[in-house]
Amino acid sequence: MKKTKKNIESMEDDLLPEYEIDYSKVKRNPYYRKNRTFIEIDEDVAKAFQTPDNINKVLKAIAKTIPKNAAAVL
Repeated sequence: MKKTKKNIESMEDDLLPEYEIDYSKVKRNPYYRKNRTFIEIDEDVAKAFQTPDNINKVLKAIAKTIPKNAAAVL
């Protein structure tokens, strides 16, 4: 069916009331950061590090040792 002004006005609102959002009460997610990626690691690996910063430092050090063209092979 082609969407015309007449068809749009006659459409029923089939959204249930519990799904209607009051956007005046919406808050920004405090944990959101751009370019953030989550990767699941094994439990035994996670136990070897105290904080996520420690894991990042080790991974960055390893990443520096990998040749640039080797990334395509991995």
